[in-house]
Amino acid sequence: MHPFAYHRPKSLDETIALLSRHGGAADLMAGGTDLLVEIKESIRRPAVVVDIKALPGLGDLVCDATQGLRIGALVTVRAIETSPAVQRLYPALAQAAREIGSIQIRNRATVVGNVCRASPSADTLPPLIACGATIEMVGPAGPRRLPLDEFFTGPGKTALGPSEIVTALVLPPPAIASGADYIKHGRRRAMELATVGVAVLLRRDGRVCRDLRIVLGAVAPTPIRARAAEAVLEGVAPDEATIASAGRMARDESRPISNVRASADYRRAMVEVLTRRAVATAWARACEETR
Repeated sequence: MHPFAYHRPKSLDETIALLSRHGGAADLMAGGTDLLVEIKESIRRPAVVVDIKALPGLGDLVCDATQGLRIGALVTVRAIETSPAVQRLYPALAQAAREIGSIQIRNRATVVGNVCRASPSADTLPPLIACGATIEMVGPAGPRRLPLDEFFTGPGKTALGPSEIVTALVLPPPAIASGADYIKHGRRRAMELATVGVAVLLRRDGRVCRDLRIVLGAVAPTPIRARAAEAVLEGVAPDEATIASAGRMARDESRPISNVRASADYRRAMVEVLTRRAVATAWARACEETR
């Protein structure tokens, strides 16, 4: 590793002051599962590393059926994966957490770190966006909030300012009679980046779908809402024909590239298949909630 200055601040104010002093030369570290590897391989060469693991309050995970879910910046992926409350109320997010790396990685990596990495193939992003997450940040100008689907500006790029730090992700409570699912497709069954990821959240209103969100990962520069596909199912009964139509619309809305993991054509085909499956599973779960 090349030399760098290391700081372990004890407060948010101290952290923000360090980031303001060093500007773009400083990198934040929580779990370090990406940062340390990239420093070692000279992909990143920060002059300063600011370790935030000693900051109070950022490790809180609060999950409640009426208040929603709050994920502090130091909450690990493994904590989300193993939380009975998250598994019950936010099953798509729990499933996405299980898809990340190995257990050793998930015990170190943070959910907020996965978000701030802003990889188009990041597993937590589609279900978080589908669940209506907002992201909380603080910087020299004070705190601010942003809908998570407005946070990403490109591959590896976000709306986070150079002197800001993310403090939490906040998800609203799940609606009554709602169902969700996340499906990841990759070349291997474990420790693999997503070739395609699809998250679906919907609410059952009698025999029809309401408040449907379909979010696609790894098929555009950022995670995207498949809004035309959502419109196909909004307010109608999700029978086989309408679900198939939504799958085709999602396929047409995707903007994948070809790379070593898959061709663009293959990704589009998988978007169609996985959207159909995720919608069907989410609807089945919503039906179970109303029994």
